[in-house]
Amino acid sequence: MRAHRSGRNTAVLLLLVASILWGTTGTAAAQATGVSPLAIAAVSLGVGGLLQALVGVRAIRRARPVLIRERRILMVGGVAVFCYPLAFYSAMSLGGVTLGTVISLGTAPLAAGLLERMVDGTRLTGRWYLAAALGIGGSTLLGIARAEGGGGRAVLASCLLGLLAGASYAVYSWASGRLMFAGAPRAASMGSVFGLGGLLLLPVLLVTGAPLLGSAQNLAVAAYLALIPMFLGYLLFGKALTKVKASTATTVTLSEPAVAAALAMGLLGERLGIAGWLGLGLIAAALAVLLLPESRERSVNRVPEQVAAQ
Repeated sequence: MRAHRSGRNTAVLLLLVASILWGTTGTAAAQATGVSPLAIAAVSLGVGGLLQALVGVRAIRRARPVLIRERRILMVGGVAVFCYPLAFYSAMSLGGVTLGTVISLGTAPLAAGLLERMVDGTRLTGRWYLAAALGIGGSTLLGIARAEGGGGRAVLASCLLGLLAGASYAVYSWASGRLMFAGAPRAASMGSVFGLGGLLLLPVLLVTGAPLLGSAQNLAVAAYLALIPMFLGYLLFGKALTKVKASTATTVTLSEPAVAAALAMGLLGERLGIAGWLGLGLIAAALAVLLLPESRERSVNRVPEQVAAQ
């Protein structure tokens, strides 16, 4: 029990570090000039995804029988990786860093929980419901605080794209976890899902990516996004997925909107009122609930220890 609890808490800490890295993406992307959100999306997860595949190439080869057997899940995960950054960066471009991040990440835990419940038959725990409610409530307050300035159609479009991003995030988290559960090592699961998504994003990069080479600053932004938040962040995320369910992982990463909001306020001039600060407090409370010592928690989607060790 102690070993399981220690492993789970380590996973939560890894997810927190990944969330902090991801929280920098909106502010970093805003430093590029004359670059469309589609280009930013394609270079971040396109290049980052291919790097994931490169690092895991040996594991992918060894896990080939599993990946072929579970090819439908692999395809679903790859398409979700393709959709996620396009929707995510477009949402931030239209509604601001805080609103786009909040909607995208705030809806992910709900989508992940529903996906596990409907597809895998996972029985969600009271702890998850409480943490998800606190996190989604906090994210909603953050979003309200950002949307008070108006924006009309842009805000609505940002919210819709954020919903698509949140659902995509939940789907590829679930798909990666299911491949691990089926017997694929972590490196093979993450590498294959993100590698496929990266391949799908390459045509978008070829069509929209020319401005990324227009200045040293744009090139530096592209390199940072691909290597740090997307490559390193998702390495940590994949390692954590061997210890916790996708629904728990997406709930922990609700800390990303808090990081994104803090950076947007400090560096981009976005402002939050009382509602926004209350939202940050609720997100902190959600993380505290997840870190509390757990009692008996049932899950049919737990990755076997022999898979986690690979």
